[in-house]
Amino acid sequence: MLTSLAVPAAIPSPSADFSSISLGPLTIHAYALCILAGIVLALWMTSVRWKRRGLPADAVWDIAIWAIPFGIIGGRLYHVVSSPDAYFGPDGDLALIPQIWRGGLGIWGAIALGAVGAWIGCRRANIKLSTFADAAAPGVLLAQAVGRWGNWFNQELFGGPTDLPWGLQIDPNNNNFPAGAAPGTLFHPTFLYESLWNLAGVALLLVLDKRFRLRGGRLFWLYAAIYTLGRTWIEMLRIDDAEMITIFGLTQRLNVWTSLVMLLVSIGMFIFLSIRAKNTPEASLYLDGRDNNVSSEDHKSETDFENMKSASHPRANLAETKNEASKPQRPDDSGPAT
Repeated sequence: MLTSLAVPAAIPSPSADFSSISLGPLTIHAYALCILAGIVLALWMTSVRWKRRGLPADAVWDIAIWAIPFGIIGGRLYHVVSSPDAYFGPDGDLALIPQIWRGGLGIWGAIALGAVGAWIGCRRANIKLSTFADAAAPGVLLAQAVGRWGNWFNQELFGGPTDLPWGLQIDPNNNNFPAGAAPGTLFHPTFLYESLWNLAGVALLLVLDKRFRLRGGRLFWLYAAIYTLGRTWIEMLRIDDAEMITIFGLTQRLNVWTSLVMLLVSIGMFIFLSIRAKNTPEASLYLDGRDNNVSSEDHKSETDFENMKSASHPRANLAETKNEASKPQRPDDSGPAT
């Protein structure tokens, strides 16, 4: 087994001094800053995509006000349930549950409860939940890519020992350093794997949405499929404490089984919605069914095309004008009867 001393290219972990910044009585944690940066980027990308669809600019912020806090609470609850020993075990501490800056936000809880918050916001804004989900999907994945770097600052959620040159160094004095491992042992940087996978997923979602104009929830379920596909194998590399579940004689982490189930559900929903989209006209983006099927950028493209077509046939336009002028004038039927 190679060690960090033998691999100059190994990824170092930041020291404990960089995990938080003290400003008088206020302590700012790097983990929280990564989560906050991800949220800001997600809101920015979602708002840009929102405007391109011709939707009310303020509505996305009204929905986000509900979705974000619900998502944070849901993410924390899922983490507590999936890793209960730190809170309910023999040496557990219930006071740690609200301390999210220490790390621990489960994406499945964040998506589930965040969707509830988004549904409330969408109802108030008269927007379909699928409309918001499709617009927000790439931004959510971008937020996950950035948020994962919080695990790097906390030196947590890494994988098993590795001989790869990009192995991650962990401080032997850190509480997360595996018992029995030799100092200098390198570990799989699963935070980096997931961050890079998510960034590639963002690019793929944007390209596919531009090419196929995925609506009606299809882009969201495609996001879920891409994410869970990567999360399944990345989760299997991790060695942190987690709830273990045995199914059909196979024991795996709870998050592995959850990822597999969500992957199958996501693929199924994407196929179902794609088939339905071929057989039915595109639905309105609004709850009240008003006619807003064509986004503003699509409407602009159609208008530009019609203008170009008219400009490219000036003679045809002139002939039509002459024909109209040469037609005999019919008597005005609105005049008095004779």
